[in-house]
Amino acid sequence: MADLIVGLQWGDEGKGKIVDLVAKNYDIVIRSQGGHNAGHTVVLDGKKYALHLLPSGVLNPNAINVIGNGVVVYPKQLIKEISEFDRDIKEKLLISDKAHMILDHHIAIDKAREKLRGKNAIGTTGRGIGPAYADKIARVGVRMGELGNIEKLMDKLAHYYEMNREYFEYLGVKVPDMDFLRDELEYYKNELMENITNTTQYLWDNIDKNMLLEGAQATLLDIDHGTYPFVTSSNTIASGALTGSGLSPKELKKVIGIAKAYTTRVGNGPFPTEDLGEDGDKIRKQGHEFGTTTGRPRRCGWFDVVAAKYAITLNGCDEVAIMKLDVLDGFDKVKVCVGYEINSEEIDYFPSELDDVKPVYIEMDGWNGSEGVTEFDKLPLNAKKYIEFLEEKIGCHIKYVSTGPDRNSTIIR
Repeated sequence: MADLIVGLQWGDEGKGKIVDLVAKNYDIVIRSQGGHNAGHTVVLDGKKYALHLLPSGVLNPNAINVIGNGVVVYPKQLIKEISEFDRDIKEKLLISDKAHMILDHHIAIDKAREKLRGKNAIGTTGRGIGPAYADKIARVGVRMGELGNIEKLMDKLAHYYEMNREYFEYLGVKVPDMDFLRDELEYYKNELMENITNTTQYLWDNIDKNMLLEGAQATLLDIDHGTYPFVTSSNTIASGALTGSGLSPKELKKVIGIAKAYTTRVGNGPFPTEDLGEDGDKIRKQGHEFGTTTGRPRRCGWFDVVAAKYAITLNGCDEVAIMKLDVLDGFDKVKVCVGYEINSEEIDYFPSELDDVKPVYIEMDGWNGSEGVTEFDKLPLNAKKYIEFLEEKIGCHIKYVSTGPDRNSTIIR
């Protein structure tokens, strides 16, 4: 049976910490979608690890880590991440032969297209994720398993570049030098081929073991159910994790939703509870809200009950983790969005378009002293009231409360 951890907001909720916290209970940790646009930061014994492609279970020396078929892999980044560890994590790393590969031309296309959008830019990370997924859907993509036959792969890519030559010229993207490309692909093969396998079959063969599916990005960035077009290029919700791993719905046991005690967003797109004033700046400063992948400052605002309930329902969450409660220390008042107003009419559901939405807030008394607390009863009274209020409003048990970046700064209720 497999459990799933999924983000309930616009990403950066702290999924990596919870995966790391619970990974000791699992034999296999699976990353099922997204690419190196994701950034999971975990802290162990004071050392910070920024993971972009590797599953967060790599900090558990006993777990097998799987990069599933739904992931788009930039081999250069994966090799770099692997090299940053003190121990050989490749011994317990499997990469799907069906996972699609990001090549440098995907990154160049991504940046060129974003530039051409001008004021309509989506806010992409420029990591080549969208173009790689587009090639996958167009059935012209390159899969990791194809590194096994470089000559055949080179012929395929030569045809691809010829077919898209005019498009590349329009974007100002150079067709790569084929000798350089061959050397690069050979390097990828030498570094990664021993880890590339049919991971779907591996999971089926080990279905009796405890598995954890780790989502990347988050529900409100889902290509179908997020705030389109300001979304990522994959299905980030629970059903997408199954597609991206090859597991059947019958194998999904428990879904854990992750949300911050407030809300953040990177890039463009609607954000009903964004605070553009001093409180938003204070959240950003206290929460160190800068992108793990891009370094960009995150847009910050208050907790959104409507969006959280929408995400919990889409994913079928059994329990929720509230992260970074300590960031709200020192506020006289904290706000919670409990509804939306559209054209003077109040609604309690998440609409397909958020452009004209205004948040309906309630205010609660703030607190001090939640940082590092590990027992719920030892939280400041108003912090306890805040968690209990969120739990009532979202209609789902809050199992975990994070009170600091370290693994141990966590309340388990």
